[in-house]
Amino acid sequence: MIVLIEGEHGFNVKAEIADTFIKRLLGLMFCRELQEGSALLLDSCSRIHTCFMHFPIDVVYLDHGNMVLKRETVYPWRLGSHVKGTRKILELNKGAARKLKTEKQLFISSIEERRS
Repeated sequence: MIVLIEGEHGFNVKAEIADTFIKRLLGLMFCRELQEGSALLLDSCSRIHTCFMHFPIDVVYLDHGNMVLKRETVYPWRLGSHVKGTRKILELNKGAARKLKTEKQLFISSIEERRS
């Protein structure tokens, strides 16, 4: 499923949802790049790794209400931070999360809902 994620200052991306164990495990592994304006949303996830990845990513840690808890850049072959309260993680191209501020909510809606 693809969703639209919006925030302040014109932030918006289309994200694929990784909502199964296998989808979360594989994540962006073995991908050569992430298209501009695209992201991966790991649902029911509290920590990430970048093993087998070929590029750095911005990682946004979200709580149960999609509030930004932390954002950071994680390089290949590293572990992301352990952030208390994380329920979802948004993975973006390096630099794409620069507009996001902690303690600000992101709004997630399905593309189908937006067309109605």
